[in-house]
Amino acid sequence: MDGEVNFTVHDNEDKTPKKPPKKKLFKNLPFSPILIIAAVLVIVVISVISGSFYRVDEQETAVVTMFGKHVRSDTAGLYFKIPFLQKVEKVDTTIHGTGLGYAVNNDGQSFALDTEGIMITSDFNLIDIDFYMEYRVSDPVAYLYNSRDPELILKNMALAAIRSTVIDYTVDDAITVGKSQIQTQVKQKLQEALAEENIGLQVVNITVQDAEPPTQEIVGAFKAVETAKQGKDTAINNAKQYQNEQIPAAEANADKIIQSAEANKQARIAEAEGQVARFNAMYDQFKLNPLITKQRMLYETMEEVLPNVKIVLTDGETQTMYPVESFAAADKKEEEGQQ
Repeated sequence: MDGEVNFTVHDNEDKTPKKPPKKKLFKNLPFSPILIIAAVLVIVVISVISGSFYRVDEQETAVVTMFGKHVRSDTAGLYFKIPFLQKVEKVDTTIHGTGLGYAVNNDGQSFALDTEGIMITSDFNLIDIDFYMEYRVSDPVAYLYNSRDPELILKNMALAAIRSTVIDYTVDDAITVGKSQIQTQVKQKLQEALAEENIGLQVVNITVQDAEPPTQEIVGAFKAVETAKQGKDTAINNAKQYQNEQIPAAEANADKIIQSAEANKQARIAEAEGQVARFNAMYDQFKLNPLITKQRMLYETMEEVLPNVKIVLTDGETQTMYPVESFAAADKKEEEGQQ
């Protein structure tokens, strides 16, 4: 439009945005920043100091390492370690037990493992034999650092020792009379293997828990064999008992017979010596007076012989004989009757 005038209005007000005022960071806190930092430092120091001490129980051994190297082993007591540099691992040194050929569930009931306890014997039979092994940590350093799983290695070594031992016995001996020998040999082999491997474990004891054939039919057969063996042992024990009873009685009877014979021998000897002495004395008298001695000997002999002689009367023609003593006995009865 002609003659139109444009006016531009300039606002002199400053349009630049203004920054908000700074707030003080710890304005509303009741403590100053220095006290908070000091408290944090105190807590850290206390934590470091408390973590520098450790206690070892009676049945434990503490292994201290620094930069992966063994420094020392501590028994029961309170000890200090360098914070952040030294590491402590505690090892239980009490006796532990585990089953070989069987396991125990949470309820405390044992159950057989499928193939762990099945062994082969020298007569090519199978046997299911279970062991209970007791062991402890003998070298904590070797236990921690010489193997990854020492308990598993110990179990495998024990099973190997059992198999190499059972194979030397027949199934009959392994089930009955050979149990004590088997467990002794297994323990010896296992100790030798542990000493060679050096895994820090020691076998305290290993015992046979049970040994039987793997099937019920064979179990019944072996029970019958075991019953027969027990009967055999009973018969042998009874025979030995009878022997032990009879032998002393026989020996006593033999001693009695020997003593009686010895006494009879001494009596006969004494009697013979007396007769010899009497004969010698009579002979001396005979040499002095032969006739008188003969008559005296005759009279003495007749005195000994005649009282025992039976007199029989006969006429020499008939066979009837009358013993004199019967008449004498009758006469004696008549006299006693008259009195």
